[in-house]
Amino acid sequence: MRHRAAGLLAFVALALHGAVAFAAAEFKIVTASERGTYIQIGRDIAKFVAPSADISLEVLPSAGSAENVRRLRYEPGVKFAMVQSDVYQAFLDQANEGNAEAAQVLRPLRVIMPLYNEEIYFIVRANAPFDFVHQIRDAKINVGPIGSGTALSATTLYRQMFGSAIPESNASFLSNEDALVKLLTEKSLDVVVVVAGQPAKLLVEMKPEVRQYIKLLKLDRDHEATRAALRTYFPATVRAANYPNLLTDDIPGIAVKAFLVTYNYNRPETIGYLSKFAASLCENFPKLQAEGHPKWSEVDLALPALGKGWSYFSPMERELRGCANARAASRAATKTRACSQQEQILGLCQ
Repeated sequence: MRHRAAGLLAFVALALHGAVAFAAAEFKIVTASERGTYIQIGRDIAKFVAPSADISLEVLPSAGSAENVRRLRYEPGVKFAMVQSDVYQAFLDQANEGNAEAAQVLRPLRVIMPLYNEEIYFIVRANAPFDFVHQIRDAKINVGPIGSGTALSATTLYRQMFGSAIPESNASFLSNEDALVKLLTEKSLDVVVVVAGQPAKLLVEMKPEVRQYIKLLKLDRDHEATRAALRTYFPATVRAANYPNLLTDDIPGIAVKAFLVTYNYNRPETIGYLSKFAASLCENFPKLQAEGHPKWSEVDLALPALGKGWSYFSPMERELRGCANARAASRAATKTRACSQQEQILGLCQ
């Protein structure tokens, strides 16, 4: 009898374990290349945020933001996407100009929250005859794979700076790695454009001797072409501390904003999971900043006003605003009262 009871208890335990496992929703997030920042941010979300929301989150690599928009719209199971602001805006502009497909793709997409700025790097040979981004007008440029956010950013930035598209004969669409090899071995390529939040793994892993072969172009913020680009993009500083094998000093650069995006879901079950996700994001935000990618230090839970045609996903917006307001009120209350000796010893004073 004792054996039968033990067996029954084991069966019940297994059944309960299976029920708990079954309860976790299986969602996906699309990011970018395996060596980029997006996929690391996605892995942080899967590790620190999703479990508390009863979500099993699969982190998927992709060609980048343009592909992510389509996969979020059409691929089953994809509930989250990392998207660059200029890619989202490009779809919106096309929709406003009458492109029915762009309108159909974009209409149900919603912003969860802005994240951080992603730096745009212009890599050239060390002996290249130019030092600034505004000098690449007639250069042969690798803009990144078709469908990637890098390609969209590179071509949009070029068009804004110089008033025309990159000539077809001067544009290539290789991966970052293939393009860098070609840059160093052939004269058929002059510039490789890389978009990645610093510290970018691709550049961090370069050896000290790399300075003999390549350099990063600087941004002249006072140049007319640069001022035109800064209407859409953001000034940035590429820090030598992040790339000691490549830089000796900080250099001025340019960046694009990253967003976490979802779909305008209406099923109560899905809305419930996403609302719990937003609550977990707020609750675990300090852990993301302390243990996640360094870019989390640039993220703010405040939800700023979005541009015309952009919308937050209302259920998650309510959760994030409520949680953020509660956290702010708690911090304010802590600051207004004296911190006891016991709290000081325990490290509970802010």
